[in-house]
Amino acid sequence: MLLALCCIWPAHAAHILVDAGHGPERPGATGASGRAEYLYNRDLAAALAHALAALGDRTTRVEGVGADIPPGRRAAGAPDADLLVSIHHDSVQARYLRAGRQAEFAGYSIFVSSLNPRPAQSLRCARRIGERLQAAGEHPSRYHAEPIEGENRPFVDRRLGVHRYDGLAVLRTAPMAAVLIEAGVIVNPREEIRLGKPETIARLARAIARGAHECL
Repeated sequence: MLLALCCIWPAHAAHILVDAGHGPERPGATGASGRAEYLYNRDLAAALAHALAALGDRTTRVEGVGADIPPGRRAAGAPDADLLVSIHHDSVQARYLRAGRQAEFAGYSIFVSSLNPRPAQSLRCARRIGERLQAAGEHPSRYHAEPIEGENRPFVDRRLGVHRYDGLAVLRTAPMAAVLIEAGVIVNPREEIRLGKPETIARLARAIARGAHECL
């Protein structure tokens, strides 16, 4: 089975598709402890769906179960949703890992695509989520805007840590507004420990949920 859907739909609620990025076959980044990014994504996505439901929003979760789901097919889990939120956790470029500099990097990043059919709403939601993350004590990473190979993702809103990244299939192919969130940098040992704590996961989930709820 590819899709694991968990739906809650109060009357007149916004419908938010919560995507746990990556899957068991290509699990994404590897944390400093050796734990796969996919597992962190699943934990936060589950907490986010719960936090959205607590706000009265209808939620659908999508994640690979037994096999990966291609990024361009993620939105098919709920094509009528108002917003797609794709949850990820970050690494850094190999040059920094080889140099042992991973502890220098921390913080969240939010991405939108100008190729998404609802770019204005995507950006509005990204900004609101960024505001809520900062209010919860999180800070944005500036790393993805560095003018180096593999990065150079321009800021749309530097203060709130929002970047434009048109190459992300999960964003550009979604029929609804869409944002991708890198919740933090799991190759940084201290950051990974923090991001794995239940209280951190719950706080991040509440902040993202509040931002998504308010933007809709």
